[in-house]
Amino acid sequence: MVYGQVFQRPRPGDCFINVNVGGFRQRLEHSVLRRFPQTRLGRLLCCRSREAVLELCDDFVASEMEFYFDRSPSFFCHVLNFYLTGKMHLVDGLCVVSFHQEIEYWGIKERHLDRCCSDKFQELLAADADGDESSDEAPDSDSDSLAEDDEEKRSGLGDGAEAFRGSWCGAARRSVWIRLEQPGHSRSAKAMAVASLGMVVASVVAMCVNSMPDFRRRETENRALGLFELFCVVFFSAEFLLRLCVAPSLAGFLRSPLNLIDLVSVLPFYVTALCDAAAEGESPELENVGKVVQILRLMRVFRVLKLARHSAGLRSLGATLCHSAREVGQLVLFLSIGIAFFSVLICFVERDCRESSLHTVPAGWWWATISMTTVGYGDTLPVTLAGKLIGTLCIVSGLLIVALPITNIFNKFSKFYERQRRLGHRRQRQQRQQLQRQQRS
Repeated sequence: MVYGQVFQRPRPGDCFINVNVGGFRQRLEHSVLRRFPQTRLGRLLCCRSREAVLELCDDFVASEMEFYFDRSPSFFCHVLNFYLTGKMHLVDGLCVVSFHQEIEYWGIKERHLDRCCSDKFQELLAADADGDESSDEAPDSDSDSLAEDDEEKRSGLGDGAEAFRGSWCGAARRSVWIRLEQPGHSRSAKAMAVASLGMVVASVVAMCVNSMPDFRRRETENRALGLFELFCVVFFSAEFLLRLCVAPSLAGFLRSPLNLIDLVSVLPFYVTALCDAAAEGESPELENVGKVVQILRLMRVFRVLKLARHSAGLRSLGATLCHSAREVGQLVLFLSIGIAFFSVLICFVERDCRESSLHTVPAGWWWATISMTTVGYGDTLPVTLAGKLIGTLCIVSGLLIVALPITNIFNKFSKFYERQRRLGHRRQRQQRQQLQRQQRS
């Protein structure tokens, strides 16, 4: 019996719904379903009419509050387990395409898969899509749907009609949201994307120019750059607020890494303005405000990361780093052990040589770090014969250690980049089909 098939005895005042999946009946609490409001069962709680309910289920008995679904009752046991534990696991003996269709029907996303099954699911689905990409539509559709899940994880939200159904001005907000999130949707979307990208590049260039001594001496140039900086901040703030207003989910919007980058790119400007206003009083308690302002001004460099919204390569790199935490952790661990080992050795053999600067272990840490990572600044180097032999071992060990996890990380990057490319092709194909339907009508 799957965990979750037997619930505690209901208490007075609890709210329940009755679910009938292919003859398998289950009573579910509202509090359990509200944990995942974007799933099919969670969206049932937001329905206010019978028509809206029948869009999510196959039949509905109002007198008994029973919702009927013509789906597999055996798979629904695993869906119940997901609602109670918050994690979804692969089902043994079930085709990966069928599994993906089932979780897609119930509104369960790939990010809900437990870590023990996530990598295996991606490999099986990618292998199935690669084998039938040219002829079979179902695997291609699943591959594209998986890429859409990656996009949803990137933005923290979906852009389907279901996400906006029943909300205030849902149709208008969805139209604006798609144009902001999908530059290839229309000419207006492309124009908005080009304008945003141009402002990011111009802002970074202005920041670099403002750091040059020649422009610091000229007050008029500084005033012009200051006005341009203000214009960029106003543009980025308006873009962020527009995305916030039309987003289908406020919580999902604020959890998105790209949206957090947008917020961090404009927030230092306003905090700096407040600090400058506070520093005008010359209070002794605010003597460190100047240092805080300088640090906040340096945070403007985060605007470079806004390019990830318009670059599939940068998004793939971010997804690769998130999914390669184990490999990166192992790389850092191996390098740390090697640095600690060789720093002590080099300090031991070089401590009696006056010409050497490697007399302390901290100095040996710096030398071992730049040697194992093959940077080799040359500011510190061994002088004795034994030190040079240890240096050779340190460099060779660094090459081997760094090369070990690189293959796995590169393979994951290739997979994520290929998904981004397929998603782009799929959206272009959908846009061409939509234009053809409009022309026929």
